[in-house]
Amino acid sequence: MSGTRGYDIQGIELTDDRYTVEQGFVRNKYKALDVDGNVVLRGKQKMLKMKEKFPFVDADGNEVFTVKAGGLIDVANNYVLSDARTGEDIVILDNDYSLLQDTWKIRDATTEAKLAEINSRGAMVTVARNVVPFGGWIPHKYEITDQEGAHVGAIEGQFSLRDRYEIVIDDASTVPKEPIIAAAMVIDAIQGN
Repeated sequence: MSGTRGYDIQGIELTDDRYTVEQGFVRNKYKALDVDGNVVLRGKQKMLKMKEKFPFVDADGNEVFTVKAGGLIDVANNYVLSDARTGEDIVILDNDYSLLQDTWKIRDATTEAKLAEINSRGAMVTVARNVVPFGGWIPHKYEITDQEGAHVGAIEGQFSLRDRYEIVIDDASTVPKEPIIAAAMVIDAIQGN
């Protein structure tokens, strides 16, 4: 794949290489900020639904895409990212949960080909976060790789009262940015990171 043109989402264009994702004071409500501190995207988990759903809106409140669970509430599940304006399924966020490593694959919604992977770094940190009391307060770190396993960027948790992640994308020539930003919010909401 030569680029991310086939994964454009109507109504939003993320062009920076760095973003900050912050959890709101209300659990499972998030915002993504660009390098200048401007809100570029907001997302929240719809609670008490049979299938989890995350609508995402731009800075003006216009819905741009939705991430919806493929099945009933489940820690290891597939989540489909759909363009809100066209209704087209763009990518699938596929969770392969384990106690030793959190792995999320970003796949093409039509061909199911892997576009990228997001992996937690450090098995000991992952285990501690899952089994030690107050382990969820330990900031988590993820590496983003492309379909060939080459480094693309990182998602790094920051120690704070509210969950906060710094996302750095070193090379997104073949990886669409919107699903990476959405995945940071979905991972935090689903796994309580």
